[in-house]
Amino acid sequence: MSELRDDVKYAKSHEWIKIEGDVATFGLTDYAQDQMGDLVFAEVVPVGTVVEVDGTIGSVESVKMASDVYSPLSGEVIEANDSLEDAPEQINEAPYDTWFVKIRLSDPSEVESLLDKDAYAALIEEE
Repeated sequence: MSELRDDVKYAKSHEWIKIEGDVATFGLTDYAQDQMGDLVFAEVVPVGTVVEVDGTIGSVESVKMASDVYSPLSGEVIEANDSLEDAPEQINEAPYDTWFVKIRLSDPSEVESLLDKDAYAALIEEE
């Protein structure tokens, strides 16, 4: 079973989100990385990129598939984890410690649309 945490929120597109004030940090959930298998490529958008809800913040590729990583919230990228390009396996090894980007929220009310641990658990049980 996939690891789920109480200290983050979840998006239906399988990103975890940690909110600290007006900054949101995003990564791929344990469920998502498990479904993809061993990741062989990852990239993130550069600092300064403005993203909207469901905008692309990066991409990942495994031996099974390739996928974009989406932003469940709007804002400006203030930090990007460029180390993923050299070591995408970090995502498989520690999904909740490995983040893609941090954004400064442009509309904090969007956080209300995110899922808690129980709602996300119900979502992945249906898949």
